Amino acid sequence: MIGYIEGKILKKEDDRILVLANQVGYEVLLPAFVMDTLRSKSIGDQISLYIYYQQTERQPKPILIGFNLEAEKEFFQHFISVEDIGPLKAVKALTISVRVVARAIEERDVSTLTGLKGIGNRTAQKIIASLEGKMGKFALIRKDLPQKAPTIEDFTKQVLNVMINQLGHRTPDAKQMIARALRRNSSISTPEELFEEVYRGEISQ
Repeated sequence: MIGYIEGKILKKEDDRILVLANQVGYEVLLPAFVMDTLRSKSIGDQISLYIYYQQTERQPKPILIGFNLEAEKEFFQHFISVEDIGPLKAVKALTISVRVVARAIEERDVSTLTGLKGIGNRTAQKIIASLEGKMGKFALIRKDLPQKAPTIEDFTKQVLNVMINQLGHRTPDAKQMIARALRRNSSISTPEELFEEVYRGEISQ
């Protein structure tokens, strides 16, 4: 199964690209929010993508769906777990960033979710019912792809804000949980990693 591709762009279309990797051309579907980040890329440019691989008995032809970040792929896997949302519908629906969609789910913002392509009010309610409380990590994905690493202070504030305002932790408790996570793992370098370590540690206690 294919989980990651690095290669050269051979062709670009509205919703997909053809990537040459090790003398093999892979057709990769891209959600609109991912395609938007590749507007400056030209034929022949190098590219790397995390891949969601889909193949079923009902759909024997393999489908590759690409993302810039592993966290975006992980969000996609949560998103398609919702009833009535399959991979192809999800690709078309995700016209805005994972960060914005995740925040809308946590804030029960139906209007933002119904603004996604092909998502009506009933499906938006299903998305919230299925995923609310699981999206804090994805709401921390940076708006732009990183050009320089954020400081620990920067992403500690981001995680603290999500834990207090979205997940309902008391400020002293949230600060202690974050401090314990940083003591357990001093190599944390992103808000997503810190969020995962916070809850990994609390569950294991």
